[in-house]
Amino acid sequence: MNEYRYPEDTVVGLLGDSHGRADTTRRAVDVLVNEAGADVLIHLGDVGSDTVLDALSGVPAHVVFGNCDHDWRALSEYGSSLGLHIDHPCGRLLVGEKPLVFAHGDNSSHESNAISSGADYFCHGHTHLFRDQRLESTRIINPGALFRASRYTVVRLEPCTGRLDVFPVDPVPARRDERPWP
Repeated sequence: MNEYRYPEDTVVGLLGDSHGRADTTRRAVDVLVNEAGADVLIHLGDVGSDTVLDALSGVPAHVVFGNCDHDWRALSEYGSSLGLHIDHPCGRLLVGEKPLVFAHGDNSSHESNAISSGADYFCHGHTHLFRDQRLESTRIINPGALFRASRYTVVRLEPCTGRLDVFPVDPVPARRDERPWP
């Protein structure tokens, strides 16, 4: 697993479970970068399409894939060509001295390993439900989802201060060319 280092004042934007909804993902990226001031984004899986990866390009972004990303190898190659950091199935950032581990969340061993390693944060998607919980010394965060959720949300996290803000994202109706729910 690669470890990426970021300065202690880095603001991390968390999003996930786009399921091919590129326009909603673009709106989420805009919220995280322009409203929330995120310096780096982490997409927590169930990307669903190359157009969702297009929505992440142009800003520093890390991506893991989820259980609905059946074509994750092709998505991985495409994302790499855009300059995205592909960290599938599990990634790790060091923000200042705070380790942040992230995965989709469909493999419980990633969360267990993050906790046992003493990571300050473990971030995941998969459930489509917001989560902010502490297990031992690890804070577990799920930003919610950008599809099939009662409310679409993303999260702004300052790992070194622990500040967490939840931002709503207005959904964009799916276009005909967007891949339906798998």
